Amino acid sequence: MKNAFVLCGFMGCGKTTLGRQAASQLQMEYLDADEYIQQQAGITIPEIFARFGEGHFRQLEHEAMAELSKRGPILIASGGGALTYPRNVQVVRENAYILYIDVDFSICYERIAGDTNRPLVMSNSRQSLQQLYHTRDALYRSCADAVISNNTTPDAGVQALCDFIRRHTTP
Repeated sequence: MKNAFVLCGFMGCGKTTLGRQAASQLQMEYLDADEYIQQQAGITIPEIFARFGEGHFRQLEHEAMAELSKRGPILIASGGGALTYPRNVQVVRENAYILYIDVDFSICYERIAGDTNRPLVMSNSRQSLQQLYHTRDALYRSCADAVISNNTTPDAGVQALCDFIRRHTTP
């Protein structure tokens, strides 16, 4: 049985919020992959994009997902685009369960609009982001071991996440 759990979902879906709360309740390690990448690189994600381009960031992201998914027990919040790449899905699947945090686009957009730490938000219109959301939604669903709804309250999302992890954790 796998002891790592990777959260995927669109920007603003609540991966970080739900992940931190669930990990705290379950007394397990929590890591945000984007924070980990920034820590390893010594610069922010917008700086990585500006200085080295998205391709370099995606390589760092792949390396982080491969490394982090081997740890356990651990709950990892992936970046919004991480599991839209088949090579990342493949390395994560070998060692972890993938959980899609499902939230309506309007809620995600409300949370991310104007966020200067999100290069894709800063360089795209609401309409473009909505198209990206729909494209990614299909990818997330295709790779997920489970879909966790976060359309109601964060507490309900945390509870559903904790229930899945408890059912799938080696004692």
